[in-house]
Amino acid sequence: MRDQRLLYLAAFIRALATGFIGVLLGVYLAQIGLDAGTVGVIVSAGLGGAAAGTFLVTFLGDRLGHRRVLLAVTLLTAAGGVALALSSHPLILGAAALLGMVNGMGRDRGAALVVEQAVLPATVREAERTMAFAKYNVLQDIGHAVGGLAAGFPALLQESGVLAGAPSLRWSVAAYAALSLAPAAAYLKLSTAVERLDVSPLTRVSPETRSILWKLSSLFAIDSLAGGFLTTALLSFFFYERFGVGLGAIGPLFFAARMANALSHLGAAWLARRIGLVNTMVLTHIPSSLLLISVAYAPSFPVAALLFLLREGLVEMDVPTRQSYVMAVVQPSERTVASGVTHLVRMGAWAVAPAFAGLLMEDVSLMLPLVIGASMKIGYDLLLWRAFRHVKP
Repeated sequence: MRDQRLLYLAAFIRALATGFIGVLLGVYLAQIGLDAGTVGVIVSAGLGGAAAGTFLVTFLGDRLGHRRVLLAVTLLTAAGGVALALSSHPLILGAAALLGMVNGMGRDRGAALVVEQAVLPATVREAERTMAFAKYNVLQDIGHAVGGLAAGFPALLQESGVLAGAPSLRWSVAAYAALSLAPAAAYLKLSTAVERLDVSPLTRVSPETRSILWKLSSLFAIDSLAGGFLTTALLSFFFYERFGVGLGAIGPLFFAARMANALSHLGAAWLARRIGLVNTMVLTHIPSSLLLISVAYAPSFPVAALLFLLREGLVEMDVPTRQSYVMAVVQPSERTVASGVTHLVRMGAWAVAPAFAGLLMEDVSLMLPLVIGASMKIGYDLLLWRAFRHVKP
């Protein structure tokens, strides 16, 4: 239970930082003079770094030690935040985002998450697994919500005249770096029970697991490619450019969105007990995508904000159910690899899409990435239901 609480605490603090930078990044890069295409490339670089980190922990995490890996990821993230705050050169910003695994998604989906999710099922009984993941995600989304709200603080400094636009945002990015370092304190207190003692030189998975992971990963790649068009950084850029609203409005909007996400996780655990994990994933996801398309065509910011919040109340209900499902269809000894492979596919796909989304926003239409991303997600949901509706945990 102590390890579980420490994992929850670390995830919450990391989510604060992720929610903060997710809302802040797009506006920060715009205010220091970068165009939409360059913003998209830098967001992609950060997600590419997260994908590389996920790849390493997937296959080396058990052997290097879970606590050691979590500490290393934390230190790199904080260092990347420092570099991001100190420079305005696109190449340096891209390198900082890459090495620091800067997460423009606004949702914590990086290398540390892979290790934590592999460890978490061992801290609870089998019947409590889905609820444990629900609580884990609730804490994360509360962190995302508070972080997104805090991103509006620079706007208050600007309005009060304490700091000009870009300098206040630089201090905010520096605060993100400090916040990213804080989970290290929790990781240092984890017990040896979080480590795997039966580590083989080469991690092996059964043929059945390999087949399941291949199918799931192929489908998750579609979902994540779609999600890459819809990162928090780009959505915040969309609201900023389309409706002319600043962080003072965008920050509270994403705070409310993440609170809606948090409540939906508990609803997802309740619903999954009644209709099943796969049905919960699909039947809540499709309406959320239809709502997102409506956001793209909203006539005003208040209307867009309302539709966006309705969407956020549904879009994350597949997260704890998906995590629980993946951990339930593999053997306990295969959980790190299963968590890592499925997250690696997601991170890789996320890393590709923002650069294209930025170019589409700049050269074609601000709303086009929202329509493309939502349409792809609907296709993913239908394919997932067809492939896995009969595959039970």
